[in-house]
Amino acid sequence: MFNWLKSRSSGVLLHPTMLPSRQGIGTLGASARQFADALADARVGYWQVCPLGPTGFGDSPYQCFSSFAGNPFLVDFESLAEQGFLDAADLEPFAALPRDHVEYGALWSVFHACADKLYGNVKKDPALLTRLGDFATFRRDNAYWLEGYALYTALKKHFDGAPWYAWPANARRFESAAKAKWGAGVLAEKEKTEIVQFIFFAQWRELRGHARSRGVKIVGDVPIFTALDSADVWQNPGIFQIDKKTAEPLAVAGVPPDYFSATGQLWGNPLYDWAALKKTGYAWWIARLRACFALYDVVRIDHFRAFYDYWRIPAGAPDARTGEWVLGPGLEFFDRVRRALGNAQLIAEDLGDMNDGVRKLLADTGLPGMAVLQFAFGGDPKNLYLPHNIGANTIVYPGTHDNNTVVGWYASAAEHERDFFRRYLWTDGNEPHWALVNAALKSHARLAVISVQDLLGLGAEARFNEPGTELKNWRWRLSDADFARFRADVVPRLRELVEISGRA
Repeated sequence: MFNWLKSRSSGVLLHPTMLPSRQGIGTLGASARQFADALADARVGYWQVCPLGPTGFGDSPYQCFSSFAGNPFLVDFESLAEQGFLDAADLEPFAALPRDHVEYGALWSVFHACADKLYGNVKKDPALLTRLGDFATFRRDNAYWLEGYALYTALKKHFDGAPWYAWPANARRFESAAKAKWGAGVLAEKEKTEIVQFIFFAQWRELRGHARSRGVKIVGDVPIFTALDSADVWQNPGIFQIDKKTAEPLAVAGVPPDYFSATGQLWGNPLYDWAALKKTGYAWWIARLRACFALYDVVRIDHFRAFYDYWRIPAGAPDARTGEWVLGPGLEFFDRVRRALGNAQLIAEDLGDMNDGVRKLLADTGLPGMAVLQFAFGGDPKNLYLPHNIGANTIVYPGTHDNNTVVGWYASAAEHERDFFRRYLWTDGNEPHWALVNAALKSHARLAVISVQDLLGLGAEARFNEPGTELKNWRWRLSDADFARFRADVVPRLRELVEISGRA
C-alpha cells in the first residue's frame, strides 16, 4: 500500500526545545539553522523532531492543547526584534531563565509578557505582519482549527486556566462559545493567539526551507491520542468516547505493564469513537495528517498498534493494569489515508508488545516500523532488534526520546547485557555510544536515526523523557559548549560513518 523508503539514509533526533538560545528554551532561530547546516555538513538527510504543538500539563509534546497549532514557546523573538516587532529591551527578562534546561513555569510568564508587547506593537502598526506574509490568508486557510484553538486559548485564560469541561455551560461547547458575546479581553487574547500562530508558521516555513536548501528533510511526529483538555476535544467531542452530558471520558488511553512500568502507563487521553469517525470518512484524522505533511516531509505515527487494538482503561482507574484490548479501525483507515494523501511517507512506531494482528496490519500497510538497539542485548541471537535481524523497511535507533542515553543505559544495564553487547559488537565498552551508532548505520535498515545526546556521548543526566514519570521530563537542553562540540568534533566523525555505510 505504502512504499516510500527505498534508499539508505540517516537522521539525527533533536527536538527544537533542546537547542541553545537566550530565551530559556530552544527556538526556531539561529541555532536551529546552524543545526540544519551541521546535518548537511555530515551528509545526514533527516532531522527528526517530536510533536511541535503547544504543550499542556507536564510539558509533554505528546499532550498538546491542539493537534494543529504550533508551540508558541518556539517563536524566535530575537529575529522579531531585528525585524522591528520588538525592542531589544523587551527581551531582557529572558536573561534570568536557565540555559541548561527549560523551566516551564518561569518561561510561561516571561514569554507571555513579551508576547503581549509584540501584540501591542502589531496593533499599533499592522503593516509589521506583512514582513512575514499575508495574515488574512493564513487566518482563512487555517480557520477550520485556528478559530477553535484561538478561542479555546482565550477562554482558558479568562477562566483562570481551568479545563474546558469545568467552564460555565455556555462555554463548554465550541458552538455556543463561538456565538457568545465576550469582552474585549477575551477577543484581544484570541487575536493575539492568531498572530503568534501566524508568526510560528512563518518562522517554521523559513527554517524548513533553509533545511531543504541544504538537502535536509524533516521527520515529524503525530501522537496517536489528544489531550482531554485540548481544543481538539472541545471543538470535536463527537469523535471521542466522552459522555455527552457530563463531558467526562467513558474510558481513557494507556498501555498495560511493560518494559517502562510495572503498573503500565496511564496516559489519561480520551479514546476515539472510531464508529463516529468512520461515518465521516475519518475526516478529522485526514485533516490532521494533511496538516502534518504541510509541516514535515515524513510523519511518524506514535503508538501505531492502537490502529489495530488499543488498551481501554476504565475512567477513574488508579493505574493502567485494569483494562482491555479493543479493536481499532485497522486497514480500512489506511486505505482511506492512501486515497486522500497518496503514497504518504509515514513511519509506524511499532515498539513494545506486538501481537500477530498488529504485525499483519504493519505488513499490509507496507509502512516501515522501528527497531531500538538498546532492547537487543538480552543474550538471544534471535532478538528482533539485533542488527543482523533488522529488515530493510525499518527505522533503526540506538535509542529514542523515551530511552535513556546509550551511555546511561550501558552504565545501568545488567552485566550479562553488557557482556553480550561487548562480544556482539566486538568492543571494549569504552565508547558504547559510538559502538551503537556504528551498528545502527551498518545495519540493513534503510534509515538510521541517532539522538544528539548519543552522538555526544552524554550520560543519563541528558535523558529527555522517562515514560511513567512526571518530573523533570522534556526539560533537557544542549549547552553552548556541547553544541559547539557537536558541530566541530562530532560532525566530521559522523560524516565518515555515514559515507562508509552508504547513507550519504
